[in-house]
Amino acid sequence: MQQFDLFPEDIRIERVDADANMYRFYRLRLLPDLFGGISLLREWGRIGTQGQYKIELFTDGGEATDAMLTVFRAKQKRGYLLAA
Repeated sequence: MQQFDLFPEDIRIERVDADANMYRFYRLRLLPDLFGGISLLREWGRIGTQGQYKIELFTDGGEATDAMLTVFRAKQKRGYLLAA
């Protein structure tokens, strides 16, 4: 069983602090690309807006999953929580 099969392909996390007027989202998605690889789509911004995005290309699903989990853990340390 590959590591790619053990983890979700779409994660949405949010950081909300009403006192600081902070309403942020961060979304990580693993998507197949046209060349047989895997793309990690990172989207972020203020909740309710389209936000910004960045796409990283990987040849292996395991590498893409590792990169996704690294970003996810870093965001958790900054106060982001899984969105309901």
